Amino acid sequence: MRHLVFLALPALLAGCAQFSADGGMGDVASGVRQEIGKDVVKIASDEQAARAREQVTTLLAGPLSAEQAVQVALLNNRTLQAAYNDLGISEAAYVQASLPPNPGLSLLRVAGTGVANFEVRLIEDILNLITLPRRTAIAAERFGQARYRAIGATLRLAADTRRAYVRAIASRQQVGFLEQTLATADAAARLIAGIGEAGGGDQLDQAEIAAFRAEMGARVAQAKLRAHHDHEALARLLGLAGADLAFTLPAELPPLPPALDSPVEVEAEAIKRRVDLEIARREVTALAKSLSLTEATRYVSMLQLSGIFSNESANPLTNTDTAINRGGAQIDLQIPIFDTGEARTRTARETYMRALNLLAGRAVDARSEARIAYVTYRATYDIALSWRDRVLPLRQIVSKEIMLRYNTGALAGEGLRVDLFKYLADTRVRIAANAASLDARRDFLLAVADLQAALTIGVEPPNSVEPASPSPSMR
Repeated sequence: MRHLVFLALPALLAGCAQFSADGGMGDVASGVRQEIGKDVVKIASDEQAARAREQVTTLLAGPLSAEQAVQVALLNNRTLQAAYNDLGISEAAYVQASLPPNPGLSLLRVAGTGVANFEVRLIEDILNLITLPRRTAIAAERFGQARYRAIGATLRLAADTRRAYVRAIASRQQVGFLEQTLATADAAARLIAGIGEAGGGDQLDQAEIAAFRAEMGARVAQAKLRAHHDHEALARLLGLAGADLAFTLPAELPPLPPALDSPVEVEAEAIKRRVDLEIARREVTALAKSLSLTEATRYVSMLQLSGIFSNESANPLTNTDTAINRGGAQIDLQIPIFDTGEARTRTARETYMRALNLLAGRAVDARSEARIAYVTYRATYDIALSWRDRVLPLRQIVSKEIMLRYNTGALAGEGLRVDLFKYLADTRVRIAANAASLDARRDFLLAVADLQAALTIGVEPPNSVEPASPSPSMR
C-alpha cells in the first residue's frame, strides 16, 4: 500500500495544473487586440493602477476621439476589471480541480485493564483519483469559457462606449443647432416688439413670435437634458468621476464616409468570430465530458481505500509479553440498491442536449443578427446620404426664397400675418430637417458599431448558454 502511494504520487502531481503568470490575461489581450486593436490590462497592483491612470490622464488631455474613448474605458472601467477578476477565480477553480484529493488520516486509541490498542488508518478516495483526469479536462474547458467571457465583456464595453460616444456628440450638436435657432427667434421677437412699440404690426404677430420663441426655449431645455444624460452615460462607461468629468468631445459627429466597404460574408464572419458561440461550443464540450464521466461512474459513487496499521500493547492478563503489530487494508464501496445513478445520468444527458440545442439556436440568431445589422448599416448610410445631399440642399433653397420674399415684402399684398406665418412654418420645417439629418448621421454611426457587435459579441449578453444548473457531479 505504501509503495503504491509513493509510486502514484509523482504521476498525480505531474497532472496538476499550475497558475499562469498572467492569470489567463494573455489570451484575452491577444483576442481583444485582434478584434479592435486595443490594449487591456488587469490592474492588480498600485504600480499598474498608477500606469493606467497616467495613460488615462494623457488621453483626456484633449478632445476625445472615438478610439481614445474606447481605450480610456478599457483602462478605467472597474466593472471590466471585475470581469477579469472572474477570470482569475475561474483559473483558481481549474487549478483546484486538477489537484488529487487529500488523503484522510484516522487515529484510534482504545485502552483498558492491562492493554492499550492504537490504530492508524490512511484513507484515500480512489474514485476521485481515477476520475481526476476527466474532471481536470472539464475544469480546463470551463477556464477556456471564462477567457472568452472576459474577451466578450471587453468587446461589449468597447461597443457600448462607441455607441455612447456617438450619442453624446449628437445630442450636444443638437443643442448647438437649437440654441442658434433660439437666438434667431429672440432677435425676431425683439424686432416685432420694437415695431409694436412704434405703432406698427399687430398683437397676432407678436403672439406668433412669442409662442415660437417659447417653443424653442422648451426644445433647447429638453435637448440640454438629453445631452446631460448622454454625457453621463459616456462618463460611466469611461469610469470617470470628479474633475475628469470635464473631458471634452468634438463639436460635431464625424462626416459620412465617401463610400461603404464592399459587401462581406457577414453570416460566415459571425459564425467564425462570435464570442458567445465559442462560449456555447465550449459549454457543449464540457458537458459532453461531464456526461461521459457521469455515465462511467453511474453505479459507483463512493469508493475508498484505507491502509490500516494496528498496534496492541503487551497484556499481562493474557500472558502476552510482547506487543502485537497488525497491518491490512479496507475498501468502502457504496452499494447501488436504491440509487442506481439513472437520475444523475438523465440529468447530465438532458443538460448536454439543452446546451447543444442552445448552441444551434444561438447560431441561427447570430446569422440573423449579422444580416439585419448589415442591412441596417447599408440602409442608414443611404438615408443619411439622402438627407445630406438632397433634402437639406432643397430645404435651404426654399428657406432662402421665403426669407427673401419676407424681407422684401414681395407678398405684402396678402398681408404681413401670412408672411410671418409662412416664415415661422418654414423655420419649423427647417429645424426638423436639420435635426432629422443629424439623427440620420448618428444612426449610421450607431449602425457601424452595431455591425461590429453583431460579428463579434451579439446583440445580447450570452446568458442563455449558461447551464440550467451546476454540472452534475459524481456524487
